[in-house]
Amino acid sequence: MDTLIPINIIIGDRNYRIKVLPKDEEQVRKTVKFINEKIIEFKTTFAGKDMQDYVSMATIWYATQPTSNQSILRNEMLDQLKTIEALIPE
Repeated sequence: MDTLIPINIIIGDRNYRIKVLPKDEEQVRKTVKFINEKIIEFKTTFAGKDMQDYVSMATIWYATQPTSNQSILRNEMLDQLKTIEALIPE
């Protein structure tokens, strides 16, 4: 079992200390960077809101993107297909 490592991330001017698997650290950091870029984009589009509004907008936007959902479903389907394929005699 892999040991979780603590990392510090910043989302919308707030610092969070989370624990992740070492193999997931790069992806987590890329996702955080992407979310922070979206926050900046929303700040320039919707002036006058507070940071919590921008964080919420960016999080909802990210969560509803088809690519992230499709990617998860695709991986699950591939795993199921591999299982089925292993059951088929050669």
